[in-house]
Amino acid sequence: MTMDYPHEPVLLREVVEALSIVPDGIYVDCTVGSGGHSEAIARELGPGGRLVCLDRDPDAVDISRERLNFLGQRLIIAQAGFAALVDFLQERGIEQVDGVLLDLGLSSYQLEKSGRGFSFLREEPLDMRMDPGLSKSAFDLVNTASMQELEKILKEYGEEKRARVIAKKLVRTREGRPIRTSLELAELVCAVSPVRRGRKVRHPATKTFQALRIAVNHELDQLASFLEKIPAVMREGGRLVIISYHSLEDRIVKQRMEKWEHPCTCPPDFPQCVCGNKPLFIRVGKRPFRPSSREIAMNPRARSASMRVAERVLQ
Repeated sequence: MTMDYPHEPVLLREVVEALSIVPDGIYVDCTVGSGGHSEAIARELGPGGRLVCLDRDPDAVDISRERLNFLGQRLIIAQAGFAALVDFLQERGIEQVDGVLLDLGLSSYQLEKSGRGFSFLREEPLDMRMDPGLSKSAFDLVNTASMQELEKILKEYGEEKRARVIAKKLVRTREGRPIRTSLELAELVCAVSPVRRGRKVRHPATKTFQALRIAVNHELDQLASFLEKIPAVMREGGRLVIISYHSLEDRIVKQRMEKWEHPCTCPPDFPQCVCGNKPLFIRVGKRPFRPSSREIAMNPRARSASMRVAERVLQ
């Protein structure tokens, strides 16, 4: 049976160009999703090139395995989180790679067909786990976390200004009955959020769903761990491409890339560097790459995408 691939990869042309693909190189897609970026990368590879694909979501792995089966033995694909990439490569005897893509967004499949409550527009079980093997779901957080914990999650991970009001509403509601579905959660948030009108106004539950998803999947911890380890497996001249979709992720990526490029820890009044820290990467463009207005019109989910690129240099 042939599978449908509904997801439109964000910044597809820009990703392929940024990776500066060497036909016989080894490339990694750390969040393969439904395989759109990976297929485009694979088409640029020669007979000696290899592609490594990871995803925490077992459904994504199944979909992409079929989509990329034309690579044969040149494809390595597995269910694993991107924070485990370095160990994953070393276990398979791969010491260095030529390019790494990390797309931190949700795929259309996860939003529309996974049935795990990622979307506030669908009546689905309140789950939000990218890896079904994780111990706590969004249901567990919403129904057992204290009001203070919920407020902190919404404020820190969603940058939600109404965090306290929303947290109080959730706690009061669950005292009478559990909050079981994504649509129920969305309606509770809407009930305590002011009505706003306009073409570009976000759904009132957007930040709440973002915050809970980040908390459930430990996304920021995963990203920090990935950024700490990734220099060890990047070949000189190799490109690291990261696409983020909200300010929390983008800020972490930006700060780490700046630190890689300017690692000196000497006081600013020192006449010359004595700490001996050498750059690990240089940034390709100081500002992030963003989707064109044409791409956003064709794929509205791309509107918040921010792509940053860095190239590995020898110390």
